Amino acid sequence: MKIGVIDYSMGNLFSVEQALKRLDAEVVVTSDKQELNTVDALVLPGVGAFPDAMKRLEETGLFDLIKQSDKPVLGICLGMQLLFEESEEVAKTKGLGIFKGSIKRFTGVSRIPHMGWNELELAQLPAWLKGKTLPADQHVYFVHSFYATNMKQEELIASADYEGVLVPGIVVSGHFTGMQFHPEKSGQFGLFLLQQWLKGVEVEVC
Repeated sequence: MKIGVIDYSMGNLFSVEQALKRLDAEVVVTSDKQELNTVDALVLPGVGAFPDAMKRLEETGLFDLIKQSDKPVLGICLGMQLLFEESEEVAKTKGLGIFKGSIKRFTGVSRIPHMGWNELELAQLPAWLKGKTLPADQHVYFVHSFYATNMKQEELIASADYEGVLVPGIVVSGHFTGMQFHPEKSGQFGLFLLQQWLKGVEVEVC
């Protein structure tokens, strides 16, 4: 199984690549659209500002490749946020529009960014987690100043509580999945989630 990590010069590519390799996935890190069309699934990581990321995706032609993809797609951190309709970060900017909702800055909390370990609370199970025995410890690692709001509840898989703010942690719509936290930095539970997503990809492509 071959996973394409999308390189648009704004992702924490190395740690994502290494985590996928530890789970026995064949990984290619590239911005080449022809090469990305040969993989079984796409991973969209992201570190930085939403407008800069969208500009890079549009300049490289990767915007259409992701939006029109019929392959499983996983967005991580900023990569998840880019899958929503818009963000208010820096300036109001349109996103890929896969998920309904807006990305807004935290308000009414003691510290921004939201940084550290929080427990995920599952609202429902995606297909790739059904029938699985989940680890008892379900803490994951977040680093972000903006979060998804006004989304469809049926697309919300799991959330975390940050000082009373409900933070969408996992979202799913069709073959698109988003993880606001960093699964590659979230210990055994993060690797478990990545592994189960990969197994779900394997079922789809077989």
